[in-house]
Amino acid sequence: MKSNKVTLSAVLLGATVAMTTAHAGNSDRIGSPPQPVPPVANPCPRLAASSVVEDPPALFSRGGVLTANFSYETIRDEAGRTLFCFMTPDGLENPTLHVRPGDHLVINVTNNTPSAPVEMEINPPNCGATEMTGSSMNLHFHGTNTSPTCHQDDVIHTTINSGQTFGYDVQFPWNEPPGLYWYHPHIHGMAEAAVQGGATGAIVVDGLEALQPAVRGLPQRVLVVRDQNVAGNPTPGGPDNVPSWDLSLNFIPISYPHYSPAVIEMLPDEKQLWRIANTCADTILHLQLQYDGEPQDLEVVALDGVPTGSQDGTRRGRITQTTDILLAPAARAEFIVTGPSRSVRNAALVTLAVDTGPDGDNDPKRPLATIRIAGRSRNEEPRTAEVAEAPWPQRFEGLRAATPTAERRLYFSEVLSDPSNPLSPTNFFITVDGATPEVFNANNPPAIVTTQGSVEDWTIENRSLEVHEFHIHQIHFLVRSQNNFEINGSQPDPSVQDQYLDMIQVPYWDGNPDHPYPSVTVRMDFRGPDIGDFVYHCHILGHEDNGMMAIIRVEPSSAAAALERFRIALGSLFGWFRASGAPPSSAWCVGGRPFPRAREGSKGYSNAATAIARLNPVTASAQRGLTHTELSER
Repeated sequence: MKSNKVTLSAVLLGATVAMTTAHAGNSDRIGSPPQPVPPVANPCPRLAASSVVEDPPALFSRGGVLTANFSYETIRDEAGRTLFCFMTPDGLENPTLHVRPGDHLVINVTNNTPSAPVEMEINPPNCGATEMTGSSMNLHFHGTNTSPTCHQDDVIHTTINSGQTFGYDVQFPWNEPPGLYWYHPHIHGMAEAAVQGGATGAIVVDGLEALQPAVRGLPQRVLVVRDQNVAGNPTPGGPDNVPSWDLSLNFIPISYPHYSPAVIEMLPDEKQLWRIANTCADTILHLQLQYDGEPQDLEVVALDGVPTGSQDGTRRGRITQTTDILLAPAARAEFIVTGPSRSVRNAALVTLAVDTGPDGDNDPKRPLATIRIAGRSRNEEPRTAEVAEAPWPQRFEGLRAATPTAERRLYFSEVLSDPSNPLSPTNFFITVDGATPEVFNANNPPAIVTTQGSVEDWTIENRSLEVHEFHIHQIHFLVRSQNNFEINGSQPDPSVQDQYLDMIQVPYWDGNPDHPYPSVTVRMDFRGPDIGDFVYHCHILGHEDNGMMAIIRVEPSSAAAALERFRIALGSLFGWFRASGAPPSSAWCVGGRPFPRAREGSKGYSNAATAIARLNPVTASAQRGLTHTELSER
């Protein structure tokens, strides 16, 4: 029995250390308040139509940390549209943030937009401001499987008002899938305006080549699609087929009515890895690469940040072949393309028309980019690594074979706020079947309560006459089935079946009372370390802003709670989990919350591993991130 006791103690201690590393409170890590980031001159620049596509500026982590300083700013363009952006002190707009599994993403952001009146009080617990104003902002790290706690990926209680500075320290899990994610403001009621204004940027968790050898050494592009109001606000549809929203590609406008496309340069027959993020607030994309009108094969290697076929325990991705990719707002796709040969006369990346339903937007067919054969490759062309590290355990392994602990049914619905007035605003709902529909409010109680360690099958129905796009924060889900699509006039998407996503489209109901509602069934994975309150919603942000969001609470399991009590007991008795070996000596406050200031020399780190990682001084160049040239020299 002695050996069994030793083994159990080792397991408990190991689990406790793992919990401490995963859940170390960021307040313990912060040694001083974040410094204000001043506004920059000429923020939120935009490019001319038909410009050549270049990758967004990129910052890279070093020594396990990527630090970025953001000034959140706004201006108006020549058409009177309000633009928003994140600017670095040296003038980079919405840079792509490259991290690796286990890294910390540290962002200090100052809201430099003009002040606005208070709109509502936010109930405790507060993270930052206690009131939401017309110019509030925060950050959401979309798709990342990170913690919903204060100073990480909390969007319910985190509020940053005009003139305020806030510090994020987001720890990426050590088993985070490598792929494309993104960031954007997520204040309820104002998300659509901020995202349509352009305040979106890509996040790349590097290491895709470890799970998918086919991408090794390939030139790679990060392509960010955004939408905005059509200049002059013409009525969508009609004989001129006016789109509900205009598009841009890496800030190159593709505007109605001329739709002048951006230009992508490639060598003849060149293979490239394209990483496309649909960061539109409302527009659905249906991507197709056409050479002289013929759809081309796309070799899909990742969807929504997860390498396709990689979560089955083999840690080896599988390529899926397709000629078109449906991307809901917020969805991402990474795929290998082969450039046109010299005999091709017209090569184009297009988005096909999308049927959004009788009550939906108008998303017509339009070009995004013309592919132009270049005489030579781009200077300093970013490429994936030629040599890959060994694959690591993946976050969602074992989910497919897991036995669900619960089954739930939810549904999208919408009603006029004044049924007697067809011009009154629409209220949007996402509701657990059997509950009363309720528009979202940050002060609402959770609509769903579950327990850490649970695996649940959710069926999400669409009971409305327009499409909706389901998204949940903090986790991904496994697509189990797409139900009743054909009877309502749509088709299931075979490319997403049995894949791990954080976005999925639920087609509209055709209104026939004899037809069942279209739905999807997905498997939710709450086995990870993240506990607390977070949200699920429709990611057509006009719908989310008008109520189509709700809160889920993941409570700690009894085993996790016991381990946490064990960790606290050990910490209080021996101080094992504080790098300084002593309790904090003083504190400073943000938004009324105390944050411990560590003793001199401890640097405020919450665990020894973090402190050791920080012993290597971070240079100024590392704090601003590495260029592609610097990265290649690591």
